[in-house]
Amino acid sequence: MEFTFETQYNAKTIALMAKALRKTIRKKHSRRSRLFGWIAIALALLLLLLNGFALDLRTVVTSIAVLVILTALVFEDQINGYAAQKRLLPGTEKAGTVFSEKGFVSTTEVGRSEWSYDKIALVAETDGFFVFIFSASHGQLYDKKSLQGGTVDDFRRFIEAATGKPVQRIV
Repeated sequence: MEFTFETQYNAKTIALMAKALRKTIRKKHSRRSRLFGWIAIALALLLLLLNGFALDLRTVVTSIAVLVILTALVFEDQINGYAAQKRLLPGTEKAGTVFSEKGFVSTTEVGRSEWSYDKIALVAETDGFFVFIFSASHGQLYDKKSLQGGTVDDFRRFIEAATGKPVQRIV
């Protein structure tokens, strides 16, 4: 059995990959970072309240810090997706991948990479993509709309059998 995918890598799709990384392999670290961010916001707001919102340099700097931290917390995945897109090697924005019993091969304009299933740490699934997670900072996306060779359910069963790992659903 053989499955093929074609995937476009852009800020939006990479943001989905960042979300999958955050909700799976980076879950503990992300939880600590978010907790620290919310505590910093709460303390800064408390400082502003105690200061009486006097319009001075301290209030302006504290308010800007709160807005920056809040923006980072709310748009974390989009920021990571945008930054990762800027670091993409030219020619890797589009990838074609063929999955077989032996392994899978990804092809871009830059080159061809052969992978074995034992290198996959986790497999996640969103509404539109499968995400293979190799480490806390490396993953690959597979666009379900471009799937050929079977159905999404067929591929899910195939990849679970090939990796020996369940597919984790990401909402």
